[in-house]
Amino acid sequence: KYLSPLADNLQDIVVTWSTRGSPNASLVSFARNFAKDTLTLVPGKWQKFVDGGKKARTQYVHSVELKDLQPDTRYEYSCGSELGWSPVFNFKTPPAGNNWSPSLAIFGDMGNENAQSLARLQRDSERGMYDAIIHVGDFAYDMDTANAAVGDAYMRQIESVAAYVPYMVCPGNHEEKYNFSNYRARFNMPGETDSLWYSFNLGPVHFVSFSTEVYYFLSYGIKLLTKQFEWLERDLAEANLPENRAKRPWIITYGHRPMYCSDDKEYDCNKDLETYIRQGLPMLKWFGLEDLFFKHGVDVEFFAHEHFYTRLWPIYDFKVYNGSAREPYTNPGAPVQIITGSAGCKEEREPFSNDLPVWNAFHSNDYGYTRLKAHNGTHLHFEQVSDDQDGKIVDSFWVIKDKHGSYP
Repeated sequence: KYLSPLADNLQDIVVTWSTRGSPNASLVSFARNFAKDTLTLVPGKWQKFVDGGKKARTQYVHSVELKDLQPDTRYEYSCGSELGWSPVFNFKTPPAGNNWSPSLAIFGDMGNENAQSLARLQRDSERGMYDAIIHVGDFAYDMDTANAAVGDAYMRQIESVAAYVPYMVCPGNHEEKYNFSNYRARFNMPGETDSLWYSFNLGPVHFVSFSTEVYYFLSYGIKLLTKQFEWLERDLAEANLPENRAKRPWIITYGHRPMYCSDDKEYDCNKDLETYIRQGLPMLKWFGLEDLFFKHGVDVEFFAHEHFYTRLWPIYDFKVYNGSAREPYTNPGAPVQIITGSAGCKEEREPFSNDLPVWNAFHSNDYGYTRLKAHNGTHLHFEQVSDDQDGKIVDSFWVIKDKHGSYP
């Protein structure tokens, strides 16, 4: 079971779960106090999913929409049908409007095995520390493995976080099998794009999720790449309108594979492969995202894929655009990029290059995850939590902007 928003905000929630047996209904019962209040029963829908493996295992993915919820309110809920019900979980809706300070946990590359960050994320979530969780691609390792049994195990594992806090995702390379079918079937993000790309608003931030994989798995056709790029152009242009920047000053994107990286894996970090996302498809240089994000004034870009944490200096076209020598992240001249792919998986860690590039501001090989708090329209605060060091904060910094919009 996990939660996600129905539309571009988190006032309406979708509860999603799966069953092996053929369902007779998809129902959620909820109330502010499950034991004492009158329960509201909401019906939903289900879809049959057949995995592409040899056994063609079948499951049924259920979704129920909880609409018109009260802002800043805790609800308790259970999902299922008369054939059986889940335990009672709970969630809290965000405050109304844009003038509040959301907190998020952000990470990528977490598997069933060696999921180093999971226990601490569970504890954080139970303490109510987060308004949403963002998983920047690569789940389970892999969701299709063992006729999708590994995917089932992962979803049960992440339930301890995602049943309580909206769990926002984007696809990574490990989701590719059978044209991303496990990813598409299991996740239920806003919009009508099989969760491949979408956006949502949270307090003073407009979040944009996209697929980096449409640049690499062209065997499934180029149409997804062109559709996503056109959508990104529209979404970012709208978010960057002065009236929308006044409501939600920050634009933050997340996608799996980074534009820049500082390790020695030839198949990820050579100059040719990096340009797929940054500059566009080879030779033609079409559909590059760095120019698009720069043009529309994206403030922060999250990536994963590399199994470490890196904070970059503000960067555009391999040039550093610090705000000033003393305060590099105050009114920077380019987006700030963060790679956070160290939540833990069976592929373990990855080493950094011996010769680090000049745009590498800070890096850590510790397992861990990133925290973001959007204090207001001018101040974002970031922390990197180390699981190796029992939750120690190994990096923290502010991004401060007096004004938002396209870069000069």
